[in-house]
Amino acid sequence: MLEKFRFLTAGESHGKCLTAIIEGLPSGLEIDVDFINSELKRRQQGYGRGGRMQIETDTVEITSGVRFGKTIGSPLTLVIYNKDYENWQKIMSVNPEDETDEKSFTKYRPGHADYAGSVKYNHKDLRNILERSSARKTAIETAVGAVAKLFLKHYGISCRSNILQIGAGLSEEDFHSEIDKAKEAGDTLGGKFEVIFENLPVGLGSYVHWDRAIDGKIAQAVMSIPAVKSVSFGNGQHGYKIPGSKFHDEMFLENGKIIRKTNNAGGVEGGMTNGEDLVVKAVMKPIPTLRTPLNTVDSSNMTETTAHFERSDTCAVEACAVVAEARIACVIANEIMLVNPGDYI
Repeated sequence: MLEKFRFLTAGESHGKCLTAIIEGLPSGLEIDVDFINSELKRRQQGYGRGGRMQIETDTVEITSGVRFGKTIGSPLTLVIYNKDYENWQKIMSVNPEDETDEKSFTKYRPGHADYAGSVKYNHKDLRNILERSSARKTAIETAVGAVAKLFLKHYGISCRSNILQIGAGLSEEDFHSEIDKAKEAGDTLGGKFEVIFENLPVGLGSYVHWDRAIDGKIAQAVMSIPAVKSVSFGNGQHGYKIPGSKFHDEMFLENGKIIRKTNNAGGVEGGMTNGEDLVVKAVMKPIPTLRTPLNTVDSSNMTETTAHFERSDTCAVEACAVVAEARIACVIANEIMLVNPGDYI
């Protein structure tokens, strides 16, 4: 897979910090730290968020790749410090002499990475899996996506997201009511959201190889967000209900310009952007950490029990939508760089 905009992230949920290194940014790009922090704030908001958001006030520190507010062409490093680390320093210590079983647990949490992760990485203490599989890592991904958005802004590309449904609710008032009922019951809720990118050029992505199709890249980026279980484009999730004569977006001429009156394809045809708004829809499952725990197995003695409870949200669909914006922005930034491969703005 071709990549120009590349990044790696590191860090655990209760570790000292979350870190990202971004490679491929052209020099001369203005980096607005206030904008990055405003995106981090958006991710922390939303009705139904839990206690961790009362502790953290995520802000980013840039430690390389920027001088006097502009990129210089070298790798850009972002750091977000975890305030809660103050309470976890010994538990998350890198030093062998600090080893402790405080906060260790062995009861699998259904719906999480605990079971498969313990088998794959041979961990007895499931804390080792929870810490990196936690959605806390999406904070630094949101910061990376904010940098990608700053790059896309240079090309006049903007984005937004909308919450379409939470539980059975279809309106803002319903959302709050549904979340309140779930919280009272010790339960959680998922939902459906859409992300829309506007003013994309025609032809990002390609039809020539399967791994260059932009919808495939975007689907992978969104699908790998913790708790996302379904991704579709435009009206694709309901496409099987509609005959081809109604589904496909007919083309017309208006003042010599090709226009569409529908966008069932969600802005993608043949693995490429077609000039219409990119519309990506996703479904987030209910968060699997429940105050009323599910039945499970204790891996230490292979007996049936109830799941370990870790501080969590009742609903995080709004935050998930912000993370999806960030993930998609990174994909689109990479595609723009591939067709405009200059090393400076």
